[in-house]
Amino acid sequence: MRNSLAVTAPPSPGPPAEPAAARGPRRHRDDRGVAWLFLAPVLVGFAVFYLYPTVRGVWYSLTDYSLLNTPSYVGADNYTKLVTDAQFWKSLRITAYYVVVNIGSQTVLALGVAALMHRLTRSVVLRATMLLPWLVPNVTVGLLWMWLLDANLGFVNHLLAAAGLDRQGFLTSPDLAMPSIALINTWAYTGYTALLLYAGMLQIPPHLYESASLDGAGELRMFRQITLPLLRPILALVLVVSLIGSFQIFDTVAVTEKVVPVGATRVIYFYIYQQAFTYFHMGYAAAVAMVLVLILGLLTAVQMWLLRASRSDLT
Repeated sequence: MRNSLAVTAPPSPGPPAEPAAARGPRRHRDDRGVAWLFLAPVLVGFAVFYLYPTVRGVWYSLTDYSLLNTPSYVGADNYTKLVTDAQFWKSLRITAYYVVVNIGSQTVLALGVAALMHRLTRSVVLRATMLLPWLVPNVTVGLLWMWLLDANLGFVNHLLAAAGLDRQGFLTSPDLAMPSIALINTWAYTGYTALLLYAGMLQIPPHLYESASLDGAGELRMFRQITLPLLRPILALVLVVSLIGSFQIFDTVAVTEKVVPVGATRVIYFYIYQQAFTYFHMGYAAAVAMVLVLILGLLTAVQMWLLRASRSDLT
């Protein structure tokens, strides 16, 4: 028998592959619907707890509403009254004084503490300890310091007497009451502010400090020429948040109100509270609140512009 070898023909080549460009652009999945779904709870919360109260507050500011009557539209009467209200302008001046003292002392101390943590130690225990005063409720802070600063029994005055100095009525003196409250809140918030600034300092590349050190720069010069310029966006955020929070001071003032001289610490928030819930001038209180919103918006915009918060020297 003759063995025959089967010859297998090679497979015929298929059609040439179509270039990727000829297939047309790839379709990307549209995730906007899912994004709106996740944003919906936040948007609903914003509308219910922020947008609706704001619109209602604007309406009340144009009425003579009190808790005892039905609101009646009075136009700009509340705003006209506000312009000639001496107590409103006095409370605004007291608030501005508090803001300057509180933000100035708090920012300087926080910058120093954050720089020390950044350059010397990064202890987690130290960071947690610094956050403790911020975690204490403001009412408790007010009560605690009202006892510590008491003219007769306070621990601070005992220290002054032991040092041979005169006792001071920190919260009972018209001249010392507002600075004392400002420094009380500085004590409470410096640690929190320092941690925010410290987090910003961690974003600064370490090689910049190493290069400056090799060039013979000292710590003070590196802080002034490296840390502060590169910390500007974080510093702007901290100052804006501190500004808004300082204008909203209420708890400490309300707690210490009974021992301080009348009107010496009546900040704008406390004035709004008195108009609304002591005298039941809800419409007028809403007008003062709207003016405060405009003031804060203007100050925030100016602050962000002066600090060039949207630009960083790191980029």
